[in-house]
Amino acid sequence: MKTPRILLAALLATSVAGAFAQQPEQPKTRAQVKAELADAIRAGDIPFGETGRTLAESNPSRYPQAQQAPGLDRAQVVAELAQARRDGDVQVGDAGHTLAEIDPSAYPQAPRLPGLTRAEVKAELARAIRDGDISVGDRGESLAQQAPQRYAAQRARDGESRYASN
Repeated sequence: MKTPRILLAALLATSVAGAFAQQPEQPKTRAQVKAELADAIRAGDIPFGETGRTLAESNPSRYPQAQQAPGLDRAQVVAELAQARRDGDVQVGDAGHTLAEIDPSAYPQAPRLPGLTRAEVKAELARAIRDGDISVGDRGESLAQQAPQRYAAQRARDGESRYASN
């Protein structure tokens, strides 16, 4: 009878110790909060009104602009545009279609990656089901690994020896 009480007391003591071990990070001082507020006001990062826009978004000329990373120079932009024209990647009209989408025969086609046809995939799936090569459960074992005697005969006919019963 005393053992359950001792276990309960030990469990309670460890949970209380764990709660005290997880102290939250230190709160900010008043000076830190004031400094952050001053920075936000200076940068225009204070949202206002019902739109949720910041002051800097509403009136960008009154606030310093964020530093932007250097972009492309004129020669690089001209080269990208020429490549896009060659590939048909230039959008035409309001619909947003590219030249290659409108007239695919006039532009080089992207190389197709080798893959299986639908029939090949279906045949591969049927073989996997027949042979028990479908993974099940959390351990990642196949049906043939879980029940080798069920799939041994079919594998023997196919000339495979793995998972075969001895």
